[in-house]
Amino acid sequence: MVLGKLGSALHQAVQKLLRSAVVDEKAVKELVKDLQRALLQADVNVHLVMDLTKRIEERSLKEAVAPGISRREYVVKVVYEELTSILGQKVVPLKFTPGKSNIYLVVGIQGSGKTTNIVKLGRLLKKEGHSIGVVAADTFRPGAYDQLKQLADRAEIPCFGDSKEKDSIKAAKKGVKHYQSQKTEVILVDTAGRHKDEKGLIREMQQIAKAIKPDEIILVVDGTLGQQASTQAEAFNAATPIGSIIVTKLDGSARGGGALSAVAATGAPIKYIGTGEKTKDLEKFQPTKFVGQLLGMADFESLLQKVKDAEAMPDKDLAKALLSGKFTLKDMMGQMEAMGNVGSIQKILSMLGLGYKVPDELKEVASENLEKWKVIMKSMTEEELENPKLIRSSRTQRIARGSGTQPKDVKELLKQYQQSKKFIKTIRKRRGGLKIPGMPGMIGDQKLPRGTR
Repeated sequence: MVLGKLGSALHQAVQKLLRSAVVDEKAVKELVKDLQRALLQADVNVHLVMDLTKRIEERSLKEAVAPGISRREYVVKVVYEELTSILGQKVVPLKFTPGKSNIYLVVGIQGSGKTTNIVKLGRLLKKEGHSIGVVAADTFRPGAYDQLKQLADRAEIPCFGDSKEKDSIKAAKKGVKHYQSQKTEVILVDTAGRHKDEKGLIREMQQIAKAIKPDEIILVVDGTLGQQASTQAEAFNAATPIGSIIVTKLDGSARGGGALSAVAATGAPIKYIGTGEKTKDLEKFQPTKFVGQLLGMADFESLLQKVKDAEAMPDKDLAKALLSGKFTLKDMMGQMEAMGNVGSIQKILSMLGLGYKVPDELKEVASENLEKWKVIMKSMTEEELENPKLIRSSRTQRIARGSGTQPKDVKELLKQYQQSKKFIKTIRKRRGGLKIPGMPGMIGDQKLPRGTR
């Protein structure tokens, strides 16, 4: 498992919260301590951990929770959002231009797994349907060409190199020219492993980049470095602008969380992560999916959607109108313009915990005539919108002419309005004394209520 220890610790912390009888201030503070312990043990920077958990605590205790979700669900969502925020939040794709040879220069320090990950990346891009070629430009390390060729052959990827060539710049140029002549879509250029203090090798890397003009430079970072990974990223970025980062060895590293967060802090996008030793063990880095896996929640997306839906509060004025019994054509028109459908009525009823549903016949007629009704209501006077009972035969004729519709269309709208009002009146009789979501003292306005769900 990627970041096994960290993932296990974070999962346990979240599950402990979910099992709590009451999610109050004590439970939230306990969660924060568990998160701090897990992140610090994974070598995440202490200042980052403190800032992160402070935000989690403040948001969990102070932010209002929308009706329809529990406090514990909301706290888990906060944890997810804050963890994702330190890892980049969105997927950043590799720069790729169809119809040309895309050149990627791969760099990294010795022992980072650079050569292995070139082949892993080549295999992944080949599965996506691209033609691949790797270039052996590491003339510094004995046997570098043989190692790369052996790995490439195993993955059935072409490898160009010359074990007798001692000039890395010439080796890189020859390889790139070879694959460009074959119109290969992806050219991956291997380089000698470097150390941030090895000025000669850094200079050579700059010269190779100048000679082959790569579309993107990919830095391979060893996940076992922990926080120190940021030092490498910053040093390489200062020498040659980095376009992508691959963080390796996350399957067995206890410090992988530190490496990921440290690299992300440099601003260089992590695009791939190494999840094992086999050539298939490389995957695109998707921060949101990754954090969901760390928290050990298989159905995380549905939880996030549930919270998102609950937070999309319906119009409060409409809610007041519904439950006070004062539901005019003007209310109906305003809601149609705001929502584009009658779904908001259903949402209000759901948030109030009512088991009622808007009758299908009402919804069907409404969806079919929505735009027409808007035009008709715009031909009505303020008085008519507030009091539809005033609309008799002569007014019906005038409204139809003004809206370019037929009198029967106006009558259909009034019929729909009466049915909707009757339906709402029935609910009020059965469930008197209801309160409005999001209003002071009402459902959803509390911070940490007693016996939180």
